[in-house]
Parts: sequence; structure tokens; C-alpha cells
Amino acid sequence: MKYDKLVRDRIPEIIRKRGVVPITHIADKNEYWEKLKAKLQEEVDEVLEDVNVEEELADVLEVIYAICDFKGISLEELELIRKKKKDERGGFKDKIILDETRELAGL
Repeated sequence: MKYDKLVRDRIPEIIRKRGVVPITHIADKNEYWEKLKAKLQEEVDEVLEDVNVEEELADVLEVIYAICDFKGISLEELELIRKKKKDERGGFKDKIILDETRELAGL
């Protein structure tokens, strides 16, 4: 079976324990970045399918951690940026939906 996707580090070992031979390679920087983005999309899509949301959110978070590591962003830095944006623009707790905007007359 063909996959061509980024997998967690222990997946080849888990596959071998099932009596199957995993064929793998180590990605270079460019391929890794592309596969990280694809993995993030895959995990987000699984969250949107609304099946086992907690598990899928944990997978999204793991990919975010990997992206931070790859891009040299500390988790502390990421959290500071998140908090700053929340302080400036708010979060999503109030469930506000922006339907449209209109220009004020005479301006």
C-alpha cells in the first residue's frame, strides 16, 4: 500500500511488529516542510469530520509542535504571540459571526 506521507517516529516500528515491512526515507528540509503542511491539513480535516475530536486536536497540536521546532519557534514564543493577538483582537468565546460590513454614509 502506498502512503507518501509524514508519519510519527514510532510508526515504522509499530508496522514491523505487525509483520509488515515499512519502506521509508528521511525527508530533506524542503520535503519535510511540505509534508508538515500536508499533515497539518490532514489532521485539521479529521477535526472537521468531528470524529474523536480530542484525539484529532492532540494530533493537530503535535504537528504544530513539529512546525515550531522546524521553524525555530519556541512554544513560549508561540504562546506569547497567541496571548498578544487575543488581548488585541479577542478570542472566539463570544461566538460572534461577522455577516457583512457597510460604509457609513457621508464619510
